[in-house]
Amino acid sequence: MSTQIMGILNITEDSFSDGGRYLHLDAALAHARELIAAGADIIDVGGESTRPGATRPGATRVPEDLEHARVVPVIRALSEMGVTCSVDTMRASVAEAALAAGATIINDVSGAQADPAMLGVMAASDARCCLMHWDTERFGDAAGTSQAAVPDVLGRLLGLAREAEAAGVARERIIIDPGLGFAKTAEDNWALLAALPAFVATGYPVLVGASRKRFLNTLSGSRVDVATATVSALAAAHGAWCVRVHDVAATHAALAVARAWKEHEWTA
Repeated sequence: MSTQIMGILNITEDSFSDGGRYLHLDAALAHARELIAAGADIIDVGGESTRPGATRPGATRVPEDLEHARVVPVIRALSEMGVTCSVDTMRASVAEAALAAGATIINDVSGAQADPAMLGVMAASDARCCLMHWDTERFGDAAGTSQAAVPDVLGRLLGLAREAEAAGVARERIIIDPGLGFAKTAEDNWALLAALPAFVATGYPVLVGASRKRFLNTLSGSRVDVATATVSALAAAHGAWCVRVHDVAATHAALAVARAWKEHEWTA
């Protein structure tokens, strides 16, 4: 199966890349249509920023009712249009409401650790469930070394998957995400990308979310979407199930090139 493209739809005031642009329903739906026209297979709808600092202990989070109000109408409208929707949330109540509105994927950047009720919601549904690595206690903002990143992240993700399965989430519904940029250094991120085959070898579909992250911005400056598309193509070549991106058109073109290359592989 070809690598899927997950288009990012942030309905937030403060996301690092596009905060404040799609707060109104009409603007959100218009942007979703643009992402779909550009080649997105999935629209990932989020109502709370996970930019650095936004959800640390002591930070003021978006109120639960506001997160509901932001994401549920958009997901309902997109689902009625036949669009595959993912809800990007750490709250079980928001996930549950989003599923009722038509979402078919729960994308929890906390790995179902932020809300003790999340695993129950996941287990009670037939949705696919993405568990991301974000271990601030272990890595912190400074993070560890790239040598430790791969075994630590891989081991923790397998542990999260086991927890989900024990709670009743079927293995075939679990997706894993190494959490690029979340409490990790640039060296950690590159080490994790280079080790992508090890994550794919677990048998769980792997989501890669490198889009416009600081480690790419530092490398490429204003051409961060080009760098993101390059990472997307390399991730696809190494077996990623899906890439989560802001600029769908650039990644769609990059994946088309990667597919054509693979289809024409030459053997002596």
